[in-house]
Amino acid sequence: MHNVCKLHNEDGGAPPRRVLLLCGGRSDEHQVSLESARSVMDALGSDVAGPNGGRVSVVPMVITRDGAVVDADESRRLLAPTGSRGGTTSGELASRAASTVNDALLQAFHTGGFDVVFPLLHGPYGEDGSVQGLLKVMGVPFVGTDVLGSAVGMDKLAMKAVFAANGLPQVRHVGVNRHAFARDRAGVLAGLEELGLPLFVKPANLGSSIGITKVVDAADLASAIDVALRFDRRVVVEEAANGARELEVAVLGNDRPATSVVGEIRYQAGFYDYTAKYTDGQAELLIPADVPADVGSAARALALQAFAAIDAAGLARVDLFYLPDGRLLVNEINTMPGFTRHSMYPKLWEASGLPYPDLVTRLVDLALESR
Repeated sequence: MHNVCKLHNEDGGAPPRRVLLLCGGRSDEHQVSLESARSVMDALGSDVAGPNGGRVSVVPMVITRDGAVVDADESRRLLAPTGSRGGTTSGELASRAASTVNDALLQAFHTGGFDVVFPLLHGPYGEDGSVQGLLKVMGVPFVGTDVLGSAVGMDKLAMKAVFAANGLPQVRHVGVNRHAFARDRAGVLAGLEELGLPLFVKPANLGSSIGITKVVDAADLASAIDVALRFDRRVVVEEAANGARELEVAVLGNDRPATSVVGEIRYQAGFYDYTAKYTDGQAELLIPADVPADVGSAARALALQAFAAIDAAGLARVDLFYLPDGRLLVNEINTMPGFTRHSMYPKLWEASGLPYPDLVTRLVDLALESR
């Protein structure tokens, strides 16, 4: 059975934790972040008295795609349910978003009395250690992994190198950078032939399957690399785990993390792309996964090893391949996984006995622990 430790805090009478919820951001995962934050606001509300017994009070702060910040009232409106958000134009939004992130954070903590920041930001400029570094310099507690682990977890090439150094099994892969590809396209492509086909080409620093191409014909490899290079100067070219089932494990905790039950993703598309991830009916989440007990135990053990390898904290989702021959490979770790009510991470914990509002509360408590 999964090693869930004592996840509930019994101090229901304690003063509520005031949480500043950062969301949106400059990355191509801006909209995914807003959907995650919308779920948090829906579950907890912004008032002290919420469905979690008033233990967490949440105030949102939306960061626009160009890196500016809107005020709390406009942030709440942007995160309101569809149909009740009004019709603010991009010009009006820009006029309300004059502050930079650091100015807005300084002002918020000077006047708002916040206890912790929940940087619910996906992708670069949020999940990659940049915001974590800013918060750390400010001396502000925050939910999730510190600077180093966030940066390593975001950069797929660095992550794979750390996993390899820790003996974690993975698919074969090669890194390609923009300068090398521009200088010698033929040479780079020749160096990738050993990986065989099919291949996956991915930006090194992005999530939600944005910029990823599945290559089944060698003639399409160069264009797939060009696509990925639009999003990042470094890309990963990796062999496909043919016939593999895709398993996921949620990890929660700091120095003694717990693992959820094991889940499985199934989909009809050629791979688990952006559409399959965020369109209702395009993917099936099987929780718990129908795998032998020893496979589940091994998957959870690998998830903990991956979590420790990058020095993660708070939360992470670890994705694995379960091959037809019975082997498990680590695909990647996400240090700020999708957090909508329909996302795999909260659903795995719900199936493990931790409801969504209590999961958020637990993450806030973990952020305030000393590590």
